[in-house]
Amino acid sequence: MTERVKSRLVYLADVVTLRLDPGKCTGCRMCATVCPRAVWELEDRRAVIRDRDACIECGACARNCADGAISVRSGVGCANAIITSYFSKDKGGCCG
Repeated sequence: MTERVKSRLVYLADVVTLRLDPGKCTGCRMCATVCPRAVWELEDRRAVIRDRDACIECGACARNCADGAISVRSGVGCANAIITSYFSKDKGGCCG
């Protein structure tokens, strides 16, 4: 696996809404493929959450999981505020 994140960046410790139902996972690897933060990896042909706190709740993994094994409340928290402020006219700060 190629390391996509050089240093460990944490979104917010212990607050991410990311959930995995291992019983539904078929090992398609889409979660690991689309995740921009290398949160996922495969062990024994099944997805595992390697680094939950690195998740920015973008929702790419859940949207691309055809088996419905992943859930995440995308668009919540600081990540949404950063993205929204980037595309808005108000380039002011967010998240304090």
